[in-house]
Amino acid sequence: VAHLVPFIEREKGSSARSNGKILLATVKGDVHDIGKNIVGVVLACNNFEVIDLGVMVPCETILKTAVEEDVDIIGLSGLITPSLDEMVHVASEMQRQGIKLPLMIGGATTSRAHTAVKIEPQFQDDLAIYVTDASRSVGISTRLMSDSLKPALVEETRSEYEKIRIRHEKRGNKRALLTYREALDNAFKPDWSRYQPPVPTFTGVKVFDDFPMEELVNYIDWTPFFITWDLAGKFPAILKDEVVGEAATSLYHDARQMLDKLVSEKLIRARAAIGFWPANQINQDDLAIYQDDTRSEVKTTLHHLRQQAPKPEDKPNYSLSDFVAPESSGLPDYVGGFVVTAGIGADQLARQYEQAGDDYNSIMVKALADRLAEAFAECMHEKVRKEYWGYASNEQLSNEELIREKYAGIRPAPGYPACPDHTEKAALSALLNGEENAGVSLTEHFAMMPAASVSGWYFSHPQAKYFGLGKIDKDQLAVYAERKGWSLEEAERWLRPNLA
Repeated sequence: VAHLVPFIEREKGSSARSNGKILLATVKGDVHDIGKNIVGVVLACNNFEVIDLGVMVPCETILKTAVEEDVDIIGLSGLITPSLDEMVHVASEMQRQGIKLPLMIGGATTSRAHTAVKIEPQFQDDLAIYVTDASRSVGISTRLMSDSLKPALVEETRSEYEKIRIRHEKRGNKRALLTYREALDNAFKPDWSRYQPPVPTFTGVKVFDDFPMEELVNYIDWTPFFITWDLAGKFPAILKDEVVGEAATSLYHDARQMLDKLVSEKLIRARAAIGFWPANQINQDDLAIYQDDTRSEVKTTLHHLRQQAPKPEDKPNYSLSDFVAPESSGLPDYVGGFVVTAGIGADQLARQYEQAGDDYNSIMVKALADRLAEAFAECMHEKVRKEYWGYASNEQLSNEELIREKYAGIRPAPGYPACPDHTEKAALSALLNGEENAGVSLTEHFAMMPAASVSGWYFSHPQAKYFGLGKIDKDQLAVYAERKGWSLEEAERWLRPNLA
């Protein structure tokens, strides 16, 4: 893909007949669009006419434009889990309105299983098909546009999706989860009598405005950068790969040039806010955040979920709340939080390149801003461990060791495996005053703007570890809904990917 992108200008000027008209959109609530942009460029390189509606596009706009522009295919993308439900909604609306067009599904949170189980059953007037990455979009689009090739693709896909649905149903029937009470009884229980929680150097919020971008460069994890461009392989070995090494080396050279330009000319800016608050575990799966060290008044309550899958005898069912001392222990513990962005100015710069017809560098800016944001999160976490919380002041880790998470403590992010509820970002943002202090706001679906932003919690306990929540059952869902003050329907909406 990286090898193809620079040829976009030549293809834009081609006089060859269009292979078809494709509408691309990132669904409502989601601000991320790098993958969709690459798909659009690759399709344009192969002489498809592409209408890119951008990000946070509501269903009615997608379908109205598709009809008005008389497109041949609709392509939907999304990065965060709430996008999954929005895609189901678009598919069902296409069926209801009788819009008989192929529907291509892609994006980080999507999958063949989700398309088969949730989306495809809602839309039978044409084919809903999952596209794994940009490099496959051309072949699938070509077959969808072909009268002779499309029938076989439809038959193959629907047959495959029916098998996936049967497997999914059987797997669900076989995997008996623990009851929520049993999971609580098997919680991770550190020996609090032998532990003294470390005290941060401050409580409240510390703001970093216009953080030196050059300080972040050495923290970049380059492997996900190449994945963004559909080049698979670990960095730096990918540069010598027999298949993609030449393209990866060329892309890396261009990326380093652009990175130097972004940093030296200060074309984008980085901002952050971190905070620490007195905290204790309550109700086993919640965390009380106190107003001050007197711990007499609760400022807010953080809600967490617990693994319910059966575990071997010596393995606990984790919740993030397990890593904070319970109120009953009498220990004065703390929780930290952060929001960082390296995207101040990135979207505007990317638009300038796009308006100048330079799609390649438009995508490059966004991809590098994403990497710098992740690097900022890594950099700030190191400063927290060694300085601001100071529980690992003697730490000496290489960037490779940081990438492999060899540090003490963790920084899980709302919306990710250990805490998949995106709505908890609202509590985090309120604690940090993220929009004012770091310039990061939330959409109605709790995606962050600018897109090149990262937020999460800091836990300092030496046995804290990253984990995946997995599936939860109705009993925990009901208790969680009650703790959050939600209806059961609202809880199902936000936690659907984790429901057994």
